[in-house]
Amino acid sequence: MSAPAIQRPAPTTAAPRRGRGPREASRVSVAVAVVFLVALAVYFLLPVYWLVVNSTKTQGDLVSSNGFWFAHFALLDNLKHLFTRDGGVFLRWALNSLLYAGLGAAVGTLLATMAGYGLAKYTFRGREALFSVILGGVLVPATALALPLFLLFARAHQTNTFWSVFLPSIVSPFGVYLSRIFAAASVPDEVVEAARIDGAGEMRIFFTIASRLMAPAMVTIFLFQFVAIWNNFLLPRVMLSDQQLYPLTFGLYSWQTQIARDPALQTLVIVGSLVSVLPLIIVFLSLQRFWQSGLSAGSIK
Repeated sequence: MSAPAIQRPAPTTAAPRRGRGPREASRVSVAVAVVFLVALAVYFLLPVYWLVVNSTKTQGDLVSSNGFWFAHFALLDNLKHLFTRDGGVFLRWALNSLLYAGLGAAVGTLLATMAGYGLAKYTFRGREALFSVILGGVLVPATALALPLFLLFARAHQTNTFWSVFLPSIVSPFGVYLSRIFAAASVPDEVVEAARIDGAGEMRIFFTIASRLMAPAMVTIFLFQFVAIWNNFLLPRVMLSDQQLYPLTFGLYSWQTQIARDPALQTLVIVGSLVSVLPLIIVFLSLQRFWQSGLSAGSIK
């Protein structure tokens, strides 16, 4: 007698997994990221668009027309009035801003690079403590330093001078921090030792070898310093009382405070704000290749 056959259950097909697959989740993430970036772009560019539109209007159209659309085109007349108002004082403010920001950023970059290189390549007692103190300077807001700086320059009888705005602008704790990181990663110790064996002095090593290897970081620091000094308002507000020493930010603010007495200044403030943005755009576009490489290099080193 044969044993009865065992009935095996028929194999069942696996139930489809519920939920989104990796590819679908990736598409959703990309879509959310795109929407978020578009919203950010609109948020940041909308004031610029408003500035461009209203710079082309007359005083009458400025108060009677839609702020986000064009009316009678009067940009050339507005520019003519801007550069001839009060004997061309706007050009004087622009020159002051170029001196404060351009010269201040160049000197500040050199000092920050030398300090960062020294902290990265020389070993001495108290190096880390000194670097911690410098790094702590990044956390101190500019508003907290305005009054002490004013008292110091008042004691030295240097308030309301070019130096009262220029000298505080050349200090950059963040530049020192970035320079140290970049110097430690991009300037090999073997190259420095080889230069010393060949008889090169420390200053020659820095200016002929290290500064070239650190060029992307130097450009990045220069741009940060240039933008910070160009947009600086509080320090000139505290230090300066002579109109001939004003930078663009404080000069346009002084016009803004007089709009109730002279409504024509409203148009000049808007056009002046648009013109004051152009140097920043030119500097960023002309140095784009260097500061992009500097930022990416610093992110991985």
